[in-house]
Amino acid sequence: MLNELQKEIIALKKDKNAIILAHNYQTGDIQEIADFIGDSLELCIKASQIVDSDLVVFCGVDFMAETAAILNPNKRIVLPDKEAECPMAHMLTADELRIYKERYPDAAVVLYVNTLAEAKAEADILCTSANAVKVVESLDENRILFGPDMNLAWFVSHQVKDKEIIPAPESGHCYVHKMFNLGDLYFLREKHPDADILVHPECDPEVQEYADYVQSTGGMIKHVAESPKITFIIGTEVDLVTRLRRENPGKTIIPALNEAICENMKLHTLEKVKNSIINQEFVVKVPTDVAEKAKNAIDKMLEIS
Repeated sequence: MLNELQKEIIALKKDKNAIILAHNYQTGDIQEIADFIGDSLELCIKASQIVDSDLVVFCGVDFMAETAAILNPNKRIVLPDKEAECPMAHMLTADELRIYKERYPDAAVVLYVNTLAEAKAEADILCTSANAVKVVESLDENRILFGPDMNLAWFVSHQVKDKEIIPAPESGHCYVHKMFNLGDLYFLREKHPDADILVHPECDPEVQEYADYVQSTGGMIKHVAESPKITFIIGTEVDLVTRLRRENPGKTIIPALNEAICENMKLHTLEKVKNSIINQEFVVKVPTDVAEKAKNAIDKMLEIS
């Protein structure tokens, strides 16, 4: 049942012709008032389809809101908390990427959507954890500069054997997914021997190799919904477990690590969402020249997806 603040936000959305997009890692109370919840790919696709709403409240991190702004240049895109940044996205600047491009001039540049707009503008094409393999396989080049997540680069390199995947930077990572370790999974496997272990490709290679499935958050949602199994151990940010439990009440969903919390995602609160609708702050803008170049890479990804 919705609380009074949630009901107030829903009424405000209607009054201001606003839509709320929320990532799977948002808290349950925000998920419940969102118009759409998804992973990075799903949010990109949804952002490209926004027609009727004047205001888009993006409950995610900075690069996601930038992507929505690039795809909707005539709409107002706001972040409830302007400090909601993705540390991984800040690990690869445009200047750093240009150095890699000079070092490997024959390589195609595939960037994870978890990058800032200025870096996206230097890419040939983008990808998400859901479509990274498909994107890389679509390219003619045999050498691929892939950034900024080294573990997703490792995952792709083991799925696409005929291409050389060069991580840029060498140590780019998600601090939340780096928390998962084999010890925790061994313990949970012993305790729940019939469970499927699902982990995100941002996890370390040894964790990926031990898991039953390596999937994006969208892939995990589909797997849990469709699997005949009852018990699942989930190796990603804990609030995906919140969504999975809500949508699969007859199944047992176990977080691989209760401490796997993205503090940056959690900066958004209901009060801040309400403020962002009333005051329409903080507006996310991308310089036109950067947006045009970045949009080209985004559009190429969406064509493949």
